[in-house]
Amino acid sequence: MSQTPNDPLRALLHSSLAWQDAHASLDSAVAGLPAKLRGAVAPGLPWSIWQILEHMRRAQHDILDFCVNPAYKELHFPDDYWPKSAEPETPNAWDECITSFKSDIAALQDIAADTSRDLFEKIPHGSGQTYARELVLVVDHNAYHVGQIVAVRRLLGAWPS
Repeated sequence: MSQTPNDPLRALLHSSLAWQDAHASLDSAVAGLPAKLRGAVAPGLPWSIWQILEHMRRAQHDILDFCVNPAYKELHFPDDYWPKSAEPETPNAWDECITSFKSDIAALQDIAADTSRDLFEKIPHGSGQTYARELVLVVDHNAYHVGQIVAVRRLLGAWPS
């Protein structure tokens, strides 16, 4: 099979969705975090690590839904993107959030790798957004918030030295 001009971009987006070349991955950012600190809010900050993690999951899922669902309905910001509670709502919520996040990453990687899809094609039900733009948005958004998780852990004294 011959290489297309989009192939290097596809490979970059596919790897960037889960990479940690220039920063911490989500896995490393939450590794070893004591359960009692998941809902802790550091002094001077408005959110807990749980709220950041759940926000990442919701925003990422929304972008995935936008990319693949012709009947997509826009969420309301900020209410639909941020959990109200600083603490996970159920004992399983933390693990379910991470599992869902990773599943959505895999689905976004599939979009990046799908050679039948033109990454620069406008999403039919959008207002000018392309698949490439949405994938880059996810990479950028996740990197930003993983950095916040690391910063909150540092403020809580829960980041490995």
